[in-house]
Amino acid sequence: MADMNAGFAATQALAGATIHGEMKPGYERVLTPPALAFLAGLARKFEGRRRELLARRERRQAEFDAGALPDFLPETAAIRDGDWLVRGVPADLQDRRVEITGPTMRKMIINALNSGAKVFMADFEDATSPTWDNVIEGQLNFIEYWQGRLDFSEGGKDYKVGPNPAVLIIRPRGWHLLEEHIRIDGEPLAGAFADFGLYIYHNAKHILAKGKGLYFYLPKMESHVEARLWNDVFVYAQSVLGIPIGTIKATMLIETLPAVFEMHEILYELRDHAVGLNCGRWDYMFSFIKTLRAKPEFVLPDRGQLTMDKAFLKAYSELLIKTCHKRGAFAMGGMAAFIPNRKDAEVNERALAAVRADKLREVEYGHDGTWVAHPDLVPVALAVFNERMPQPNQLNKMREDVTVGQRELLQVHEGARTEAGLRVNIRVGVQYIEAWLRGMGAVPLYNLMEDAATAEISRTQLWQWLRYGATLDDGRVVTRSLFEDALNDEMNKLHASLGCSAFHGGRFEEAIGIFHQLVTSDKLEAFLTLPAYRRIV
Repeated sequence: MADMNAGFAATQALAGATIHGEMKPGYERVLTPPALAFLAGLARKFEGRRRELLARRERRQAEFDAGALPDFLPETAAIRDGDWLVRGVPADLQDRRVEITGPTMRKMIINALNSGAKVFMADFEDATSPTWDNVIEGQLNFIEYWQGRLDFSEGGKDYKVGPNPAVLIIRPRGWHLLEEHIRIDGEPLAGAFADFGLYIYHNAKHILAKGKGLYFYLPKMESHVEARLWNDVFVYAQSVLGIPIGTIKATMLIETLPAVFEMHEILYELRDHAVGLNCGRWDYMFSFIKTLRAKPEFVLPDRGQLTMDKAFLKAYSELLIKTCHKRGAFAMGGMAAFIPNRKDAEVNERALAAVRADKLREVEYGHDGTWVAHPDLVPVALAVFNERMPQPNQLNKMREDVTVGQRELLQVHEGARTEAGLRVNIRVGVQYIEAWLRGMGAVPLYNLMEDAATAEISRTQLWQWLRYGATLDDGRVVTRSLFEDALNDEMNKLHASLGCSAFHGGRFEEAIGIFHQLVTSDKLEAFLTLPAYRRIV
């Protein structure tokens, strides 16, 4: 192994790139000197702007903490009022009625591609724990997929990609995350540059030769200037690789509260490359709490009562549809996090009924497609969209009836805060962090597929309740002692249910410590993955 690592010394001289992760067999196919030189070019050209945009986020959050509220930007009114469209949606993205999402592990990629969904979004962000092996093996999986060699064997069963796979879209990490294992001129590479850069460098020519597309989902943006950076990255990459400008197509997740006020502007900045926006509902709930963290009037009820047919979530969904369709872009619905329970028919039917109701609401609102987290939910969601949307999309549904302003986008849901809700947040938050530390980014818990976004809601909601002494429906105030008593009780129950070997053989002690710190800290941590990442580097 030392010889393999030593073989990359020439790369350091070539690109100023150094590898700080173990070079396992096959990794040299991903981390080639030319690929690293391409990453170095991205970092040198755009890293300064990325850092400034993160500093801009902090300055903007300080304004919110000081009393300002998110609102539409007066300086960009001309863009919102202008008559312009995004520039071209490829044929294989005209029908996106059901998309499945998941991590970049080989078996899950094959199952998702074969699921019958129209699109598979392979997620390097919320559904993948960014261990070195997960990041590089994910890239290797996509190299092999586009070369027609992706397969997998387990337990005597062979997995291969079928003849009509879903269209592949890649979600790179957000601007805030780093890839500590790759350093350019001594500095860690941005995770976004690593994920985007390695994928497009290795696969662009294979993809285009097959008549397919270079498609991406862009997460966690908070402003149109962050979209402008992505656009410039796309233009640079296409120019370096000799690809016509506009070949790359992207769907942007609107999953932060500040971004919902800049949807027109985000589409405009990326108009040569944009094909749509997505209601990233779980991260959006998290961002609502985080952005308004200094304002007790925005304390929310139980996570389970934050439904998409009411208050700020309904306004967000309908405004996104109206915005997208005005610009000729797709308005994608959100995630159905329910997962089937094949061992309990009653629980399973309740989950399927909830999915049907959610997807019926989305298609009736005017969404052009939706997300599911499990292959068994693909036919359920497809049936709803096929019945109510027999044509490929609803771009002609303009939703001129929707009138949404700042007040509607900030309207708090009515509902109770309960001990049961508090305990669910604890169970989900701790168990997700523990699995993430072990390299699992998508975790089935209590008949839901949890990812980083749902864990973020769990810990920020508890932080909010604790900070403002929220009152539960039984009259008790959420105090540190109440939280810690519930945390200890839930962990004792978890220990009993898992057994000593599984509990102590995992990383629960670390996860409990991280979760406790996140909930009880005076300052709300921007992302739980930032402190947690230091435990897996």
